[in-house]
Amino acid sequence: MAGPDLAFALELAELADSLSLPRFRAADLRVETKPDLTPVTDADRGVERALRERIDAERPGETVLGEEEGDEGGDVRWIIDPIDGTRNFSRGLPVWATLLALERDGTVVCGVVSAPALGHRWWAARGEGAWCDGERIRVSSVGALHDAAVSCSQASDLALLEQRVWHARGIGDFWQHMLVAEGALDAAVDARLAIWDYAAVALVVAEAGGRSGAPDGAAARPQEQLVSTNGLVHDELLGLLRG
Repeated sequence: MAGPDLAFALELAELADSLSLPRFRAADLRVETKPDLTPVTDADRGVERALRERIDAERPGETVLGEEEGDEGGDVRWIIDPIDGTRNFSRGLPVWATLLALERDGTVVCGVVSAPALGHRWWAARGEGAWCDGERIRVSSVGALHDAAVSCSQASDLALLEQRVWHARGIGDFWQHMLVAEGALDAAVDARLAIWDYAAVALVVAEAGGRSGAPDGAAARPQEQLVSTNGLVHDELLGLLRG
């Protein structure tokens, strides 16, 4: 049974889905370009604002770090990407999700990845395993990279790996990491990410028995690529990425 932190995170995911899904493929969806040249929609902003208001009302003393409105600071904070995959969302592609993680004293203790257009939700609490739609999930048992199914966000990584693995495709964003957690993929190599892009997904992968981190073998960190694997092919994959 979910503890209070995870239970509240799942409630937040329900709220996010209730706001984002009606805006998906909406004829009047508003899309703007932020100063960093990435797109933002009215759904991104509306979801984050609603989540901040709910957290402020029901979890006093807990703060928020969100993609759209920044970091309030604090030792207990919710890390929010209101819509991961905004480009997909804005073009009517269903691969997008709300990412929610709760961090206590620098450690992520629970995370939720909710993808309503795909009809799936993944979640995890530290030390309690990972789940998708109520079913326990585990990473694969593939032990060699030449037998592995891999996804890469960037064409350069895909070109490097496609001749060295059994199957390689570019799925991208949160979904490739959730497929690693489910065991459908054995590894995923992402682009350089912000903390809100990886906080929740890295925990889900870890609680499913896998590994996530930077290409140099260190823990995941902002503005670095994220590599997720089943753990068995992790070191071999990092060796290839490092050249």
